[in-house]
Amino acid sequence: MSSQNQGRVKNRAPAPIQISAEQILREAAERQEQHVLDPIVKIHDAEEYQSHLRDRRKHFEDNIRYRREHIGNWVKYARFEEDNREFERARSVFERALEVDVRNPQLWLRYAELEMRNEFVNRARNVLDRAVQLLPRVDFLWYKYVYMEEMVGDIAKCRAVFDRWMEYAPDDNAWMSYARFEGRCGHWDRAKDIMKQYANAYPSARSFLRFAKWAEYEAKDTDLARTVYESALVELEPEESRQARVFSRFAAFEERQGEHERARVIYKHAIKLLHLGQESEKLDGEEEVPQWEQEKRNELYKAYIAFEKKRGDQSGIEDIVIAGQRAEYEKRVTADPTDYDAWFEYAKMEEENEAQSSDNNRVREIYERAIANVPPSTQDKQHWKRYIFLWIYYSLYEELQCHDLYRASKVYDACLDVIPHPKFSFSKIWINAAKLHIRRKDLVSARKLLGKAIGLSGKERIFTEYIALELALGEVDRCRALYSNYLKAMPHNCRAWSKYAQLEKSVGETERCRAIYELAVSQTALDMPEMLWKNYIDFEIEEGEGDKARRLYERLLEKTRHVKVWISFAQFEGTEAGKGIGAARDTFNRAHDYLKEAGLKEERVLLLDAWRVFEKTNGDAQTLAKVDSMLPRRVKRKRMRTDEDGAELGWEEYFDYHFPNDEDTNSANLKILEMAAKWKQAQQAQADSSSDDDDSDDDFFGGCFM
Repeated sequence: MSSQNQGRVKNRAPAPIQISAEQILREAAERQEQHVLDPIVKIHDAEEYQSHLRDRRKHFEDNIRYRREHIGNWVKYARFEEDNREFERARSVFERALEVDVRNPQLWLRYAELEMRNEFVNRARNVLDRAVQLLPRVDFLWYKYVYMEEMVGDIAKCRAVFDRWMEYAPDDNAWMSYARFEGRCGHWDRAKDIMKQYANAYPSARSFLRFAKWAEYEAKDTDLARTVYESALVELEPEESRQARVFSRFAAFEERQGEHERARVIYKHAIKLLHLGQESEKLDGEEEVPQWEQEKRNELYKAYIAFEKKRGDQSGIEDIVIAGQRAEYEKRVTADPTDYDAWFEYAKMEEENEAQSSDNNRVREIYERAIANVPPSTQDKQHWKRYIFLWIYYSLYEELQCHDLYRASKVYDACLDVIPHPKFSFSKIWINAAKLHIRRKDLVSARKLLGKAIGLSGKERIFTEYIALELALGEVDRCRALYSNYLKAMPHNCRAWSKYAQLEKSVGETERCRAIYELAVSQTALDMPEMLWKNYIDFEIEEGEGDKARRLYERLLEKTRHVKVWISFAQFEGTEAGKGIGAARDTFNRAHDYLKEAGLKEERVLLLDAWRVFEKTNGDAQTLAKVDSMLPRRVKRKRMRTDEDGAELGWEEYFDYHFPNDEDTNSANLKILEMAAKWKQAQQAQADSSSDDDDSDDDFFGGCFM
């Protein structure tokens, strides 16, 4: 049977032993090949140095020839020449690269940085000038250009470059950079003129707001900032001037300047103009407000409320706000009683307001109304997941806010009565309720509740939490009883077997631990048997029982002949607990013979790699050479791909391995194929000659009877 037919999946039913994501990741990490570093080249004289340069240049030229359009090859080549102080060659490389892709801005940037790093200012200026002429819409080339001119201290040329840039109408950041440059030079009048040009070039709310912010924080001119804000409200188009962020920034500016009355007037004007605090209804003659603008308006209204809280009558404003929010939540929960997110937000709002009103009944009323809306379906657990958190938050509120542990416990009891346990259950409810009993110092009730949870739910998390509780209390016998029930319910759970064995090991019960491992590996179905066998073998090695560990390896090899088991067995033999290096080599030989007979080539390669690493560490040159002689040669081949019905899909390439020990068999097969081809050619030639004789006889008899 071919390897392709072996890989085809005929039975698509789920396998009894599932492979976990953890196992896949662990195997992928173990099968990663080690990164091989390039050898370090040491140069002793000028001749070797020139030879090294020729070799490296040939390498770069070959890369460029293979992939001429790949700019990274050009940049690496130029950087190599720069590192060797061959600047003319580096420039030549960049010029050649520009012939390939002259509109690549990154290439121009690297070219200019080369000149700048080596302090060739005029050459860098020429390169950047060429770049911005060719690509005037690429901003970072202009940024690099003005940065270089400013760094060399040529303010006039830097300003000239900025002026050239502004002719192309760049974005906002370019104008801001020009103004900040003039500010760094101390020319604030020039900077203000530039910002005015910017606002005139882009008459929008964004430009005016940036102008005002610059005037306030950088130019320190509050009068100019106020003038800009006022101009934004007067000069801009209505769709720009009526944006909520204009009023928000203006009012915040006045508040920072201590002009609280001016800020209040701005807020009231915005409320009147934009209809803040009202239902978002479309008025006659007014365009529909986008969603993002409506959100900004809501934020502006919240800012006004916050302002009044600080500067006005606090109690009145808070009552208005809370009443509005309460009406909104009531509307939501009335429209959809099972909208549990609305109930969460409603209860949180009431909890936050509780500190001022000191009314616990309102919060409890909200929670009671919320938990009364039981999901309509008792068959689908998905609908209950959000509902359960209402009970959890209710209990946390009673415990943390009201400090009433008894009521919190009653909340959990009521929740457990509501959940349809024959259909499904929630382990978090059982666990949280039990932990609450523990905080109440009622250990008996916690144990009863967890025991009931095991009987009704039987989830793994409940077992683990119960065992952790008893282990923290030092009740080892109770832990053993729980582990027994745990394993009766889930005999396939390898993690449970391992934890049980580790418990016995931690209390010094070696024989119990060994018996648990023996019982575990004898199970017919396990979810992660490799973890269980590994823990068992590691336990025997830690106990110094090398013979028992060896027998475990032999038993494991009877169940599976995986190459990783062979490698681990051989490595074990090479340790102090094993029989020594010779036994390890014998194990490697056994594994190699088995894999050779089974025809598992890739597994043989993995085995030989591990064997080679072992010989490097523990062997000598002779044994290492022996293993190296067994390494295969990788060959690329072609084969026909077919689908499930056997139809041909085309040829595909794959890698095959030729081992030195298998060459005799392969050569014999090739000779047989060659002899068969010659025999077929001889038969074809004989058939052609016989057909020629028959044609000549027909011609003779035909001529006699004419």
